[in-house]
Amino acid sequence: MSDIPVGISTCLLGKEVRHDGGHKHSRYCTQVLAKHFEFRSICPELEAGLGVPRPAIHLREYEDGIRLIESKGSADHTEAMAGFIDQVMPTLADLRGYILMAKSPSCGMERIKIHNEEGRVTRRDGRGLFAEALINAYPLMPVEEEGRLNDDQIRENFIERVFAYDDWMQNVAGDKLTPQALIEFHTRHKFQLLAHCEPIYRQLGPMLGDLKSEPLEQIADRYIHLFMEAMSKKVSRGSHMNAMQHLMGYLRDSMGDEDRKVLMEQMEAYRRGEVPLVVPMTLLRMAQRREPVDYLHVQKYLTPYPDELGLRNNL
Repeated sequence: MSDIPVGISTCLLGKEVRHDGGHKHSRYCTQVLAKHFEFRSICPELEAGLGVPRPAIHLREYEDGIRLIESKGSADHTEAMAGFIDQVMPTLADLRGYILMAKSPSCGMERIKIHNEEGRVTRRDGRGLFAEALINAYPLMPVEEEGRLNDDQIRENFIERVFAYDDWMQNVAGDKLTPQALIEFHTRHKFQLLAHCEPIYRQLGPMLGDLKSEPLEQIADRYIHLFMEAMSKKVSRGSHMNAMQHLMGYLRDSMGDEDRKVLMEQMEAYRRGEVPLVVPMTLLRMAQRREPVDYLHVQKYLTPYPDELGLRNNL
């Protein structure tokens, strides 16, 4: 498997590009994720021409909208940033995800301070100018802030979405779109969908029941928007239990009574929070390997990302 192209704020790679000449090196990104992701780094402020070091900047709200202003002074960098964004945004279409630096007036994804014309903070619900443009231009692309990746569930969800989105881009999107490609994608991800959001799971199956009812491109567009919406939802222990029980149904005839008993015990222990998800999932995978079921062989739910990431060890 070739590395997956993922965008990242340059300072997170340890590059000294911040306004004070420092960095925000994320060792998780450079030492763990870099083994699987091909990072493409951007520092919007530096590449918009603001230089290093540079005066700190923040977002100010005027009658005509949000502007990027130096914190101590009135120098306005809005147009420079807008020009850079217009230039770079079309080049990011091949990315499968993006990791942003938090609290930045350019890269912050949420809870960014908004100041009034006099420079006083009036609210904290803003979004960095680059982050806003990125999310608007590529609404399907998984985007997350580096700091939030310290949360086990958020980290696992983001990485799972990146791998699923990569599957779509590699095998279904663009000139690869065919009825068969769309159905096979859905088949691979059915148990993931069931775990993440059963209502959307039940919508998507019938949607693919008649692929001649309208242009395939329209069906595929509606499908992937709902798919990524479902995948963005956190999975509860109960939802994982539901998906595992459905999966176990395909293995029931090939499992001995003792194996079934042990698996059910560990699934219940997971539901109670006594063991991590990796325990019952490992038992399910072992059962599948002993007596392979073709339908389960393609299921991404069993291995949605490389095992060495250890993401299910903490869920």
